[in-house]
Amino acid sequence: MEEGFTAALRSLVEAESPSSDLLAVETCGDRLAAVGESIVGAAPERIPLPGGPSALVWRRGEANAPGRVLLLGHRDTVWPLGTTQKRPLSLEDGRIRGPGVFDMKAGLLVGLYALARLDPHVPVTLLVTGDEEIGSESSRELIEAEARSCQAVLVLEGAAEGGALKRARKGWSIYTLRCRGRSAHAGLEPHKGANALVRMAELVAEAQRLNAPDRGLTVTPTLAQAGQTVNTVPDHAELHLDVRAACSTDQWSVDDRIRAMADAPSEIEVAVEGGRNRPPMEEGAATALLERAARHARELGERPLESAAVGGISDANLCAALGIPTLDGLGAVGGGPHAEHEWVDLDATLHRIPLVSALVDGLAEHPLPGP
Repeated sequence: MEEGFTAALRSLVEAESPSSDLLAVETCGDRLAAVGESIVGAAPERIPLPGGPSALVWRRGEANAPGRVLLLGHRDTVWPLGTTQKRPLSLEDGRIRGPGVFDMKAGLLVGLYALARLDPHVPVTLLVTGDEEIGSESSRELIEAEARSCQAVLVLEGAAEGGALKRARKGWSIYTLRCRGRSAHAGLEPHKGANALVRMAELVAEAQRLNAPDRGLTVTPTLAQAGQTVNTVPDHAELHLDVRAACSTDQWSVDDRIRAMADAPSEIEVAVEGGRNRPPMEEGAATALLERAARHARELGERPLESAAVGGISDANLCAALGIPTLDGLGAVGGGPHAEHEWVDLDATLHRIPLVSALVDGLAEHPLPGP
């Protein structure tokens, strides 16, 4: 199993798939389809999506069978083409390193190998998209449609620290505030200008006051730019804000307050772009599935499972917001997502395969109670 898993992971990693390169993501889809067919024994359905890369779908069981479970993942990564030449996949002391191994190509293999263990009549769908790292704009509708047809969603993203499952994720909002003022000579007549940079600085200070870390709410200025020359009152400035919220109430409240900040009386016009990208995956979405996972882990002789609430986002946010029981972090065990030291614990990740298959099997035999 170790050799086959490592060889399959090498093949997927070498099929580089930066989200912004549609051709590369589609080529990786070709590779994944071939790897998946060799593992599962069946080719996936390929679903073209407008404006983005196609999705790959493996379906088992009768199409309309009740109690279907969705396994969810993505094949795109944050790494540009050529990264594997600088940092090829390596295995040393049980750790696999390479671009995209943890986020999340090893997780895709967990899903495929789990699928191969299941009886063909078990109603389960494995959906792999190609634009999660850039917001799932083209795949969101498909993800939500597939999730609505299922009793539960198991997300194959990498585990939290120490192999913990992810029971909650913050929601994410992203804003661009464009300030438009009036230019003037900074030495001769600065009073005739309307300084967009000064207004942007005021907005930064106001944004900082929105933070409430005790409630899991953070508002972070991330990028800013203003002006064109050093001796001119800048007539334009641009500010980007990253907002993370543990609950929907805070996410909507901050949205209102940011827009109110921009609308405050001023000679500087402020236009707001953006808003909510992902709702929170709030505490409670994973409770029933965590209990099932803990029981299956005990039956498999695994150490007790832990869970964590995390600040990052995934497509789990979309599914949980629909009210569908959702559990995340069932893919690779390791660390370093989006970092050069990204790594996967091979043995611990292989242990995820029987856990995922047991969860799906158990849900098929004993579905979760309805709402």
